[in-house]
Amino acid sequence: MSADTAPIAGVELSRVFEHIETNKDQFVSRLLDYLRHPSISAHNIGIGEVAELLVHMLSRLGFEARTIPTSGHPMVVGRWECAPGSPTVLLYGHYDVQPPDPLDAWISPPFEPTIREGRIYARGAGDNKGQHFAQILAVESYLAVHGRLPCNVLFLLEGEEENGSPHIADFVRAHRDQLRTDLVVTADGPLHESGRPVITYGVRGIAAFELRARAANSDVHSGNFGGVVPNPIWMLVHLLATMKNADGEITVDGFYDDVVAPTDLDRAAAARLPLDPEDIKRSLGLKVLDSPADRLLGDRLMFHPTLTINGFNGGYGGPGAKTVLPHEALVKCDVRLVERQDPDDILAKIEAHVKTRAPHVEFVRLESTPPSRTPLDAPFSDVVQSAVHTAHGVEPLIYPSLGGSLPDYVFTKILGVPSFVVPYANFDEANHAPNENIKIDCFLKGVRTGAALLDALGRFECSRESAPAEPAP
Repeated sequence: MSADTAPIAGVELSRVFEHIETNKDQFVSRLLDYLRHPSISAHNIGIGEVAELLVHMLSRLGFEARTIPTSGHPMVVGRWECAPGSPTVLLYGHYDVQPPDPLDAWISPPFEPTIREGRIYARGAGDNKGQHFAQILAVESYLAVHGRLPCNVLFLLEGEEENGSPHIADFVRAHRDQLRTDLVVTADGPLHESGRPVITYGVRGIAAFELRARAANSDVHSGNFGGVVPNPIWMLVHLLATMKNADGEITVDGFYDDVVAPTDLDRAAAARLPLDPEDIKRSLGLKVLDSPADRLLGDRLMFHPTLTINGFNGGYGGPGAKTVLPHEALVKCDVRLVERQDPDDILAKIEAHVKTRAPHVEFVRLESTPPSRTPLDAPFSDVVQSAVHTAHGVEPLIYPSLGGSLPDYVFTKILGVPSFVVPYANFDEANHAPNENIKIDCFLKGVRTGAALLDALGRFECSRESAPAEPAP
């Protein structure tokens, strides 16, 4: 089937699409109302109120809905399980948003949603209120037309994703039986810059750390003490040079031991993506890409781990010269992990490397998230692809993995089910930045996509014979 020949929606789905079209202005108005409620997890502003608002929305649709406390912000869980023999889909999103600062960079106030040139501007419009609200409206639309859903649906809406999801793993482990599902679909992130829909099958993980070097008890004169007092900046420079070579190879013992090579399906999917290294170089003002020079762009972003120096602090950096020998220096790093690499294992290997080569340098672990992958031929893959194609009228781009990190591992590794990220927001949504926005057309296509997914799952023959995977250690 060509990218321009979409599957034809059946009668039941066509009626739902008609309902969405008829009610689109009302749906936009209700999204504006939802966006007026701040829910800033970093400042604990509005979290409880928005969680209860979501419980009310879901309860009104006939879901068994409640907030469940964690040691941080509460999870919102909604259940509609009245379709025996049909699959269960868990729809994940997050109701917390980033702080809106800097406020003076917003054209209109962040919590006074404003429509300009076909876009809704507000904090949370794209990340993630607009996207999970589209999922809720998809469910509502199907119920309004048919009185019941064609499959079973769970909602899991998190209240601290913008803080790094520190409690979601413990929550999912503790509530595995209540979250029993056949697949997970996350509506988050942007479409391709062309506007074409995207399905992502995984994410790289992350492990962050600091290296701290100290020598004298204060800065000293570089002439009086140079060659006598050790220089903490040189300590870190020499140490870092032992961790990655000029060819781009990470030289920590055992670093690559657990890396899983991409499959033929992965490589074929990556090769079909519209990724042009020359475009990257032009847009970023680069003459060359990072080493190794012969590595394909898709491979760089999806299939290989990285070691990045995020920041280096120490000594004098002001105008002119200051002949000082600094007494301390600090470097912050992150590692992006690919499937099967474990953050704790990688951090332990890096720490051992540091202790062997620079025993006086302090190693400090920071946050970490495991990688996650769903095979491209996993159950429900064709169903999700068909639903997105039906809703958008064009085949989605298939990404075996994202370069960034999300807490997707809680679904693939703890629940043991396939997980798909299906973004609804426009490429230039400006999430985490001033003037965050979502195109109204993208929002409404998100509602259509959610409805098409429900419809496709209702026609899928499901037999749940296998238990969820054992919890990750």
